[in-house]
Amino acid sequence: MVKTIHELDLKEACIHAAREVIAEQGVEGLSLRDVARKLGVSHQAPYRHYPSRDHLLAAIMQRCFEDFAAFLDQASKAHASDALLGMGQAYMRFAAEHPLEYRLMFGTPWPKPAAHPELVRHAVHAFDLLRHHLQQQLQQRPSATQMDMLALLAQAELQALFIWSALHGMASIQQANVMQHLALSPGVSAMAETHLMGMVHTALTHGPAQASPVRPASAKDTHEG
Repeated sequence: MVKTIHELDLKEACIHAAREVIAEQGVEGLSLRDVARKLGVSHQAPYRHYPSRDHLLAAIMQRCFEDFAAFLDQASKAHASDALLGMGQAYMRFAAEHPLEYRLMFGTPWPKPAAHPELVRHAVHAFDLLRHHLQQQLQQRPSATQMDMLALLAQAELQALFIWSALHGMASIQQANVMQHLALSPGVSAMAETHLMGMVHTALTHGPAQASPVRPASAKDTHEG
């Protein structure tokens, strides 16, 4: 049986209650006072675990990135024959099934990172899953013998950013109000994700980036530019 927020310990209950407040009022409406009111505890009670609203928000966002990374990791393992496709499909499914969490991760200004290193670590881990997989793929190509490790890593990171940008764009459009007013041809909406995945695959395997290995800019290059 799933516990209600009143049956959880206070620290965990604050996270659940805060998510409810955000769902009802938006992230701008989040306050420790409203969380306490929703839990039926004193206004000071949440401060035992969260010194400020930003600390609570960071904990919520960290949890979102933990869930997101686990979702992608599980998908890549379940699609052993094409882990990249599995992660792409999982990315889109997570955005569709968890719109609040997705907006918190990618559409909400972060609390100051220096004060919340665990948030940064879990957010980077989600990207690392994709970066590491792409780096492994590139290392298996014949052209990899002509590239040093820094150039190979840079190529993987460029590809990872390209994939994330494409998926984020599609996920954001699908959640936008304008989507229902585009008057798309029959079947286009249903085919959009599959088409996107196919275009990403084509770009990664036949795109111009494959012809010219990337050499990361050095500090000397930057100063000369």
